[in-house]
Amino acid sequence: MDNYTYLNEERIDGEDIFNGVVVHLIRDRVRLPNGHESVREVIRHVGAVCMIPIFENGDVLVERQFRYPHAKVLLEIPAGKLDSKSEDPLEAAKRELFEETGYTAEKFTLLGELYTTPAFVDEVIWMYLAEGLTSVDEKQHLDEDEFLTVERIPLDTLADMVMNGEIPDAKTQVAVLKAKRLWDERQK
Repeated sequence: MDNYTYLNEERIDGEDIFNGVVVHLIRDRVRLPNGHESVREVIRHVGAVCMIPIFENGDVLVERQFRYPHAKVLLEIPAGKLDSKSEDPLEAAKRELFEETGYTAEKFTLLGELYTTPAFVDEVIWMYLAEGLTSVDEKQHLDEDEFLTVERIPLDTLADMVMNGEIPDAKTQVAVLKAKRLWDERQK
């Protein structure tokens, strides 16, 4: 069976354009499959995690947070970036769940990886379903520049909101729909 390696592009050389707090922008010159050359600008990102923290009754812990690039408050699931490329995504998910909600979970199920914008960003978000929730701290442990509120919304309602276009956040859309399918299969 064909493995599609004939579509690969080969890096010839490159340069750093910008190295910031969250992103690292590079510009590479590449050789295309037809032998011609082109330029690829790529944003390097450390990676992130997100989770659907779900209670036994099907309610999900969600957050409302102002997102500067869009100048609005968005409804999202808990998430956060890895501390480093080598950090275990599961450990990061456990940390972020506690920091943002004050909850821990007995069980984390990997829902898959999400490539946010594969044309020019290498960010991978590992998505989890978090079950067996326990509130261990009444307060959040947010970063100094992080402000958000937490609330409970039924998974069915969240799935309807995704389908009705009320949740524009990609990671939340994908994780909600994957969790909904898994949750529904388990309830049969």
